[in-house]
Amino acid sequence: MDRSKRRTVKGMTALGALGGVPLPAAARATAAAPDEAPADWLDAYAPSWTSQSANAGASMPCGAHDIGLNVWAEGGALLFYVQQSGAFDETNSYLKLGRVRLTLDPPPPAGAPFLQTLRLADGETLVRFGAVEIALWVDVEQPVIHLRVDSPEPVRIVATYENWRQRDRDYTPDEMSMHRAYDDGAPVVPRQFADTVGFAAGGVLAHHRNRDADTVFDLMFEQQGLAAHKAGCFNPLANLTFGLLMGGPRLVPEGQTSGRYASTDFTGWSLASRARARRHALSIACRTEQDASLDDWRAGIARLHRTAAPPDRSRTRSRAWWRAFWNRSHIVVQPGPPRPDSLPWRIGRNYQLFRHQLGTNARGRWPTKFNGGNFTTDPEYIDPAKRMTPDFRAWGGGEFTAQNQRLVHWPMLKSGDSDLMTPQLDFYRRIQATAELRTRTYWGHRGACFVEQIENFGLACGREWGWHRAWDHAVANLPGIQDNPFVDYLWDTVLEFCLMMLETVRFTGAERPGDLGFIDSCLTFFDEHYRREQRRIAGRELDPDGHLVFYPGTACETYKNAVNSTVTIAGLDAVLCALLALPDRMVGPALRQRFAAMRASLPPIALRELNGHRVIAPANLWDRIQNVEIPQLYPVFPYGQYGVGRPDLQLARDTWHHGVDTEAQRGIVSWHQDPIFCARLGLTDEAATLVGRKLDDAPRRYPTFWGPGHDWAPDHNWGGSGMIALQEMLMQTPGEAIHLFPAWPRDWDVDFRLHAPGRTVVEARLADGRLTRLSVEPPAQASRIVLPDWLAGQASPA
Repeated sequence: MDRSKRRTVKGMTALGALGGVPLPAAARATAAAPDEAPADWLDAYAPSWTSQSANAGASMPCGAHDIGLNVWAEGGALLFYVQQSGAFDETNSYLKLGRVRLTLDPPPPAGAPFLQTLRLADGETLVRFGAVEIALWVDVEQPVIHLRVDSPEPVRIVATYENWRQRDRDYTPDEMSMHRAYDDGAPVVPRQFADTVGFAAGGVLAHHRNRDADTVFDLMFEQQGLAAHKAGCFNPLANLTFGLLMGGPRLVPEGQTSGRYASTDFTGWSLASRARARRHALSIACRTEQDASLDDWRAGIARLHRTAAPPDRSRTRSRAWWRAFWNRSHIVVQPGPPRPDSLPWRIGRNYQLFRHQLGTNARGRWPTKFNGGNFTTDPEYIDPAKRMTPDFRAWGGGEFTAQNQRLVHWPMLKSGDSDLMTPQLDFYRRIQATAELRTRTYWGHRGACFVEQIENFGLACGREWGWHRAWDHAVANLPGIQDNPFVDYLWDTVLEFCLMMLETVRFTGAERPGDLGFIDSCLTFFDEHYRREQRRIAGRELDPDGHLVFYPGTACETYKNAVNSTVTIAGLDAVLCALLALPDRMVGPALRQRFAAMRASLPPIALRELNGHRVIAPANLWDRIQNVEIPQLYPVFPYGQYGVGRPDLQLARDTWHHGVDTEAQRGIVSWHQDPIFCARLGLTDEAATLVGRKLDDAPRRYPTFWGPGHDWAPDHNWGGSGMIALQEMLMQTPGEAIHLFPAWPRDWDVDFRLHAPGRTVVEARLADGRLTRLSVEPPAQASRIVLPDWLAGQASPA
């Protein structure tokens, strides 16, 4: 399929391509410029609470750099959890750095007015107890939290750092989902080691340093038969130390406290102001690093705290970063005053709120996790039966699930946040050598093989690999195959991240050295592995038509023991087409010839008759349905062989309507992609209904703390898939064309700014079913715009 060809389809009109079609004046020669500063339109979306919260489950997110804070007020105190990207213990559990509690002396009088607001435009939280205002933010340039208290009358403050990891203990069976390597028969019981906390340098210093021996890294290499090779592999847990240093001017140690929050006992270390004053400042330096020694780590965090930007400078530059972030893009549905009773308005607000959550990890070394990001809280406020520590999250800490992670990161292209994709793509770049080691060791050929449930050092999760490898003896005795009925043979999700790398080039022009080598290694695995398998099974490398045979395989986790999975074929086709579209300076003649030959060896995507309709099949053959994904629609999203502006749109629409085997495969929770599929297919009514269910308010105080769904809360692949759907309803970019409003309801007023391939930015405004503004930068790209006929026929706006 030629991804480069421009098409105009029935019901759509290309601007600049047809004479006599009026081009709105704003699109002719102007560059996009927001009518309003971001603060003006974001103020309508800023969450504001006029009462304190019942508990941490009713918290509000704040953060920047690589730090997330859950902020809430309870019982006259301000509290917040602190989580930093990459704080993985010996078991790969993803631990919080702790909790901070701020109290005022004198305390707020009973009945005093209260207000807590997230200032989206500035990336900070403001809390008012009566006349006392507390501002809380994280520096965008340094992993440092700042808190400032302003009061018209002198007050005293007490800041208490609270920690619940004060003794060594075994993780309980209920906590196994925090790491998942030790589930189902591991020969050792995972153990949590106590943090070290105390007063130091006039403040509070807390840290956890991983012990060198017997981490999950060592255990997994032993389990999976690779122990002899582990010394040369990327190890993110070795010498890892994480923690914080809390202090402030005129704050002195006041002693220790103890207590119980939710179902967890804690110990507190308090700092108090020497005297009452109208202004107080507190700073918390956070550091997660693999230093050679604990002394090196201590020196590093002391230096970070000492050299942190003063609060005013930190606040100024952080506000500037957030305003620039909001100026990159926006989708404002039903612009104007707040309309919380309107579903379309809530959809637009929640899109912005969730984008803010993604922005808080902009400088993270590790990608935003699908199962809570940096904003998890005490699990009993998600599920009352889960009375465990605030560190708990289901579906792992340092384990990443590829199918879920991709949905967190795809919306970043059109929102202009491709820099936020770097941690996710670096995740794979760092472990390429380990993936190639797996292939050489298990099968004796070349290429990088990545599994679905993947630890941050590149091996399969222990639970999925299997401790007894007995559920299917035929599989259990095969090297390299996971002993799990859901994810065995599931190796093709890496192709989406290959495509992300290539789409980043297509959108931004930014090339990353080494990415072509990474992608080539992934493609080489599929080519050499399935030639090997077909030779082993049938005595020849290809089928009689000269095509590869992808067997044994799987179509997502759903259609198992599959022959020629549609996902595998579509993924390889999309990546190879994107490679072949690159300029000659990036892909030379020999490499281009090899990629073209590899593409020619792909079998066609299978079709079938179902319910009286010709539809896309999930594979040629399979023996059972195991899960509830819809892999037959992956050629629609993410791989783009079908959809608006592409051939055989009706075939893909019939697949959505008639080609799904079970009703359980349809849904909107967590990673379900139904609204994305409908948007890509131009099914406006269905897309609007489903995106409304997807992006409407969560059943919690904060509107975008969705979940747990299939995963955990706040569910970030829930929000990411909703963002993708809303973007696709407004703008799709098949080939060189830019289709606007391909699945947008005419009665939903909207103002948007989104990014398209070729470093192009499109702004448009729809009001009362009329296009009142259209701006493209650079203006020469306006000829790529394709409008639906219901808009293209309008007269140019005055």
